[in-house]
Amino acid sequence: MAHKITDACIKCGSCAGECPVSAISEGDATYVIDADTCIDCGACEAVCPTGAIEAE
Repeated sequence: MAHKITDACIKCGSCAGECPVSAISEGDATYVIDADTCIDCGACEAVCPTGAIEAE
């Protein structure tokens, strides 16, 4: 089960730098998580300043 980024994302990039498998990339409106690459470690969720990342 992967994590997802909600519309609360402010595109700060904190999550992308924290992902150990580079599953997070910048999308049009928010950052996005590649569910096939995500290892569900939760590192991104811990550093998100707006709480925009949650388990799917």
